[in-house]
Amino acid sequence: MTTNSLTDVPGFRVGHAVVAGPDALSGTTVVLAPVGGAVAAVEVRGGGPGTRETDALDPRNVVERIDAVVLTGGSAFGLDAVGGVMAWLEEQGRGVRVGPEPRHVVPVVPAACVFDLGRGGNWLARPDASVGRAAAEAAGAAGREVAEGNVGAGTGAVVGGLKGGVGTASVTLASGVTVAALAVVNAVGSPVDPYTGVLYGEYGAGPLRIPDPRIHAAAQEQIERSRARMGLPPLNTTLAVVATDAPLSRPQAQKLAGTAHDGLARAIRPVHLMHDGDTVFALATGAHGATETADAPGPLSPEELNDVLAAGADVVARAIVRGVRAAESVEGHTGLSGEAGGTFPSYRDLYGS
Repeated sequence: MTTNSLTDVPGFRVGHAVVAGPDALSGTTVVLAPVGGAVAAVEVRGGGPGTRETDALDPRNVVERIDAVVLTGGSAFGLDAVGGVMAWLEEQGRGVRVGPEPRHVVPVVPAACVFDLGRGGNWLARPDASVGRAAAEAAGAAGREVAEGNVGAGTGAVVGGLKGGVGTASVTLASGVTVAALAVVNAVGSPVDPYTGVLYGEYGAGPLRIPDPRIHAAAQEQIERSRARMGLPPLNTTLAVVATDAPLSRPQAQKLAGTAHDGLARAIRPVHLMHDGDTVFALATGAHGATETADAPGPLSPEELNDVLAAGADVVARAIVRGVRAAESVEGHTGLSGEAGGTFPSYRDLYGS
């Protein structure tokens, strides 16, 4: 049975953790690969990225497989969460073997962050190693269900003045290959067509639910007030992980990471701005087609690869829609440090379900 989530790709698990405190609005999400890892690649197209270990994923470099990807709030400060994930992986004996003992490993953990500083009222409330470890432990113990909305790295996410969040989606192709995505929706651009109130990512995806014009007009006023309260410049980022069980080479995974950005462009407008850090990771296990006598299935034909590339963009767009629809409104307050947090309405509250 499918869950319409990243975990429909066999072996992947997702864990979330949040920064504690009444005036905190941030967290971390860990995508854990199956034991043995996954081929990985990344494509960064935003003008203001915050990343870690992305150079290791260049197909020209030595790392063949990775065990986890970290998506985190807290801007560049939040990349401290990676330390906790690495420590947990080391304890599991997972990472690049660098010595004679099984425990002699160095986990390679690519990561990217979103900007959410101060949105809960406390500028200093951001993920650290303990939050990263909690998310890794949650992923290690998780089943196939994936929480969406105001969870993990989506806890403080905002998209075009609306509350953003985590969303996920999957598809199984005619070949039997599964392609899935998880997105943290936190963009300068908007997911909403200003003329109709329809989510951009829903165009072409089935029958449209067009909001009543009066509801749309009232919603647009609230969104504009939310944008104004955020001030300028807007500092955001949308992150995504695309996973598949197709037998992709590292260059093919790199191509998937690039074409998956088309899903961002379909669901959010505009994207890839100077104040965005839009980043997409691609992970491939190659498990589809592997048998007891052929653990390494043959490469995909160009036609088969095209299907995977197209599906990657589709599931990213759907994951963004689901993240926006799952998000819940946040009412701002003044934190213990005297800083004012934000008030961010959700699409669901403005437009209905």
